[in-house]
Amino acid sequence: MKRKIIAYNLVLTDALEQLDDSFEVEIFDGINPKTDHAFLHALKDAEGIVGLALPVDKELLEKAPKLKIVSNNSTGYNNLSIEEMTQRGVMGTNTPGVLEDTTADAIFGILLAAARRIPELDHFVKSGNWKQHLTTAQYAVDVHHKTLGIIGMGKIGSAIAKRAHFGFDMNILYYNRTRNIEAEGKYNATYCDLEPLLKQSDFVCLMTPLTSETENLMGEQEFKLMKKSAIFVNGSRGKTVDEEALIAALNQKEIHAAALDVYRSEPLSPDHPLLQFPNVVTTPHIGSSTFETELKMANLAVENLLSGLLGQRPKNLINPDVLNR
Repeated sequence: MKRKIIAYNLVLTDALEQLDDSFEVEIFDGINPKTDHAFLHALKDAEGIVGLALPVDKELLEKAPKLKIVSNNSTGYNNLSIEEMTQRGVMGTNTPGVLEDTTADAIFGILLAAARRIPELDHFVKSGNWKQHLTTAQYAVDVHHKTLGIIGMGKIGSAIAKRAHFGFDMNILYYNRTRNIEAEGKYNATYCDLEPLLKQSDFVCLMTPLTSETENLMGEQEFKLMKKSAIFVNGSRGKTVDEEALIAALNQKEIHAAALDVYRSEPLSPDHPLLQFPNVVTTPHIGSSTFETELKMANLAVENLLSGLLGQRPKNLINPDVLNR
């Protein structure tokens, strides 16, 4: 009898070609995992799950008695209840070390887009409104030689700092749980507390993981500390920002603009208040969304899955304590 695997929201299913004939793969995309009957039926015999953003909690685990491993096709794994999985002997893995440069390209790209008003002025041209020279009201702001404050100087934050330092001669401040000595040496980044970073930065780029400490890290008080000329960029997770506070800050012109790739609820509804601002760049969570990078991630996710199912220690095991059970 073939061993069952569930592939959930795994866009590039080409990666599943690594699996041999001893595995039966059921693919689910765009379904509600709490109510989809076929998915719930598949859970009963599934030994492995590979995919993106599936909430793996106590409720799901109770419906999957044979489950051995959940392989996340992402660097983040806040969708996994790691403690509950470990107690039940279920391995969890992720795909670090693949998307840093690609995501840094995207986040620095939306920073540039917001500063130079690229989406807004693109629409201006395509709407047939470009009939004379721009007025001063349509002018943008420079990026080069400005101060970039990075909140969360991990691998992606460091990759953004690299682009800012070498490409745009920017002054870099950063706030992190621990000092990043490598970034300080390579990119002349200065470690500081959050308050002075917010007060001094022309661009504030949020790149922290989502934890209980970072949820709503950017709220009303934080936006009030920023310069009125500053641009806020979020490439972390939607819940790290109090969206109502961000909307209020934009309405009250406490900040100049924003560039967002992540949101509290995705996808955004067409009537979401953030979509009403011409000075807010909104991209649909595109951080790692290039064919090359997504395929690398999917391949690594399947490799992790196979290792766990074949009795080996997965390369990117999140909960090593599970091996002692």
